[in-house]
Amino acid sequence: MLQEGAHGKWTVSSSDESAEENSDSEKPSTSSLLDAARGRTSEPQYPCSEARKAAHKRKASPLKLTDESVSTGIPPAVKQRTSQEGLGWCLSSSDEEPEDQQKHVPKETVKEEKYDAPKEQPLNLCKDDNLLENLKEEECNETPSEAQDTWDLLNGGNPFRFFLTKVNGIEQSYNSGALHIKDILSPLFGTLISSAQFNYCIDVGWLVRQYPQEFRKKPLLIIHGEKRESKAELLAQARPYENISFCQAKLDIAFGTHHTKMMLLLYEEGLRVVIHTSNLIAEDWHQKTQGMWLSPLYPRLPKGTTGSAGESETKFKSDLISYLMAYNSPILKEWIDLIQEHDLSETRVYLLGSTPGRYQGSDKEKWGHLRLRKLLKAHALSIPAQESWPLVGQFSSIGSMGADGSKWLCSEFQESLVAAGSSVTPFLKCDVPIHLVYPTVNNVRQSLEGYPAGGSLPYSIQTAQKQLWLHSYFHKWSAEVSGRTRAIPHIKTYMRLSPDFQKIAWFLVTSANLSKAAWGALEKNGSQLMIRSYELGVLFLPSAFGLDKGYFRVGGRKLPESKDSSTYFPVPYDLPPEQYGSKDQPWIWNIPYTDAPDTHGNMWVPS
Repeated sequence: MLQEGAHGKWTVSSSDESAEENSDSEKPSTSSLLDAARGRTSEPQYPCSEARKAAHKRKASPLKLTDESVSTGIPPAVKQRTSQEGLGWCLSSSDEEPEDQQKHVPKETVKEEKYDAPKEQPLNLCKDDNLLENLKEEECNETPSEAQDTWDLLNGGNPFRFFLTKVNGIEQSYNSGALHIKDILSPLFGTLISSAQFNYCIDVGWLVRQYPQEFRKKPLLIIHGEKRESKAELLAQARPYENISFCQAKLDIAFGTHHTKMMLLLYEEGLRVVIHTSNLIAEDWHQKTQGMWLSPLYPRLPKGTTGSAGESETKFKSDLISYLMAYNSPILKEWIDLIQEHDLSETRVYLLGSTPGRYQGSDKEKWGHLRLRKLLKAHALSIPAQESWPLVGQFSSIGSMGADGSKWLCSEFQESLVAAGSSVTPFLKCDVPIHLVYPTVNNVRQSLEGYPAGGSLPYSIQTAQKQLWLHSYFHKWSAEVSGRTRAIPHIKTYMRLSPDFQKIAWFLVTSANLSKAAWGALEKNGSQLMIRSYELGVLFLPSAFGLDKGYFRVGGRKLPESKDSSTYFPVPYDLPPEQYGSKDQPWIWNIPYTDAPDTHGNMWVPS
């Protein structure tokens, strides 16, 4: 059976599912622990997703374009069709759409960000050594910024406090004003007392090495969502470190993840909050486009201060406390108390989180896309002819959107993103243009990492084949403005722009990908919002930065003098986005690409 769409053709065969497709992929593999015990490095030494493992495997055991072993390396259930445009894939008929068959869900929306590959035979020692060299290079090339540079960043003309991470392999001028994790944890940012790291995929040993030597034994709390074998694996990583403790986030709704990425840093001088998009693994801080919001240094309040002291106009303090309380964890009570004791009044962003649950009444507007809707209605100015202002969504993973746009994307989700002022007029289906930015196969192939960059873009063929309609909204990744076109994005951003792409009504940087699990979906005739995962982001609104016109201007690479800098928002990619051409395909991680080599001369065969 042939299925066809603007950006892909699939032939559905009758072959059986592979063992990998049949397995319960919610359970991360524990083979990496066994391999570690035997001195092997065939898989990452931390729990992660199938797509990430595939990338890890291909880095360790690359397949050259001329490699004869490739012909036997492609599983029978998924073979690339030979067609003039190279747009086709064969797919087993037993592959199901993840939200129809829940056992598949983790493949795309749940464990969507870890190096996952099917289990394989141990690599030979030679290849292990090559992999170790690659990983060493990823780590050793990252050094903190010069002290003066870091100081200038903290105190210079960046009123938004929005930063990108440094990227190895690009022109160094584009890393000016960017931060590596070692910069964030540097003594220049504060004299650390203790820290809390909220994240999804965590390499404990690597994380510890990112702290300066003098801070490595300070108390560190890791908030994670791992269960069963993968939880045991995470705890085993931390055994050598007496200062590390854990908080397991409750995930009571099936196939949710703890996807939030946040640091709480307590200093002798005060408190800092960092909300970002990077996993705590070397690859995410090496050659990817990532973003973060770095709070000011929050001073301690005078002793005896109570009530709403230290609150910002954006209610950031109470919203952050509400978010932490949603974990319902006694371990986090200490951090909630610490936040209460600090002055967060300088914060100019709004917090936008998701926490797992089914919410009704006023609770519906606390989280997810309904929280965004509420904030925009309350604080975004209504602009004349705003129905013609397009939406841009940019992300690294895609969940199941349903049979057409009316099921979620162009109905409840769009209604939240177009909310503004007191306007209650809902726009009809997709009246507002929607531009979705997601890398093409060529974006990945030509990237700094080559095909393994696709391990952090876990859009699966099982999902893609069910929603070919979605691909007509897709636009290529291009970031010449920040020198990051070849640094595959793991950042997630959403914004509303004027038709000429020169003005921004609002901008959001978040951990939330394009999925109902992350943003929530209405149930019970709209009376209930169901969210599966933890997510966190910050919303930038012009009104919070003293702009009464209702918009930021789009900032290019060369920003005006700092006195005007709060007018120009530094969007990290090129606008307007360029729509996919007829030969462009969205990157799909679990099919082979053998027609053309990547920047390292390799092909992609994920298993």
